[in-house]
Amino acid sequence: MRIARFTHDDEAPQYAFVQTDKGDGKDYLVVLDGYPFGGQTVRPTGKRYPVDGEGVRLLAPIIPSKVYGLAKNYEAHAEFMHAKGQSQAEHAPSDMVIFMKPSTSVIGPDDPIVIPDFSNDMNFEPEVAVIIGRIAKNVSVTKAMDYVLGYTCVNDVTLRDLQGDDPMWTRAKGFDTSCPLGPWIQTELNWQDAKISFTLNGKAVPGASGTTADLIHSIPQQIAEISSFATLLPGDVIMTGTPNASGSLKPRDEAIVNIEGIGSLRNVVVKG
Repeated sequence: MRIARFTHDDEAPQYAFVQTDKGDGKDYLVVLDGYPFGGQTVRPTGKRYPVDGEGVRLLAPIIPSKVYGLAKNYEAHAEFMHAKGQSQAEHAPSDMVIFMKPSTSVIGPDDPIVIPDFSNDMNFEPEVAVIIGRIAKNVSVTKAMDYVLGYTCVNDVTLRDLQGDDPMWTRAKGFDTSCPLGPWIQTELNWQDAKISFTLNGKAVPGASGTTADLIHSIPQQIAEISSFATLLPGDVIMTGTPNASGSLKPRDEAIVNIEGIGSLRNVVVKG
C-alpha cells in the first residue's frame, strides 16, 4: 500500500492511498478523511484524482517531529569518504554514528533544494528512509519492525565543505531543504534487500547505487538503538545510510533518488 500527502488546486494538504487503476493502468490518489498515522482510522471520501492530474501536487509524505540519520553505515561509503580525503578513518566505525535533521529541513517531490550562500560544496546522498508508525521506546531488535509504518526515498543532502568544521553537523546536514522525502510511503518493501540508485541530470550515477543488504547496522538495529535513548513518534523518520559514493550538486541540477519497490524522488537545485 502507498500513502501520499498532496494538495489539489492549492487547498489544504490531504492524505490519500495511491492505487493503480486496472482499467487504464494509471495511478490515482484515493482521498482519505483523516490522518493515517498513530493507529487512527481513516476512510476514503469518494474523491479521486490522477497523480499527474491538473492541480495535483505531491508533498513530502510526512512532516516528522524529528529525523535521525546513520552516517557511514555502509563500508563502501566509509571507504569512499576516506579515499576522497573527507574522513581520516579508512573503514566504517563499529558503533552507530547517529545525527539529526530538524523538521524544517523536509521538502517534498519536485521542491527545490536550495544551496545556502555560505556553502560551495553541496552533496547528494540517496537512501532508504524508514517511517515510524507508532510510539516506540526501548524497542528490542526482534520487535523493531512492528513499529514501522513504511518506507520512502530520501536524499540526505549535505554541505560537505562545512561538515569538517561542524562537529555536530548541525549546519552541514540540518539546513532548510536538506531532507527531500517522497514521493509517498510504501508500506510493503523488501527492506532487507532494497535496491538504491541515483540519477543526475538524466544520467545514472553507478557509484551511488547499492542495496540495504549491505547495511552495517540493520534497520531493526537502528530502531532499537535510537529508541533506547529517544522516544520515536508516529511519522518520525530514520535515514538508514547512503550505500556508496556521494557527489556535488550544482544550480539547475536535477537529482533523482530511485528505490526499487518505492519509486523515484525528483528535486531540482537552486542557489540561495
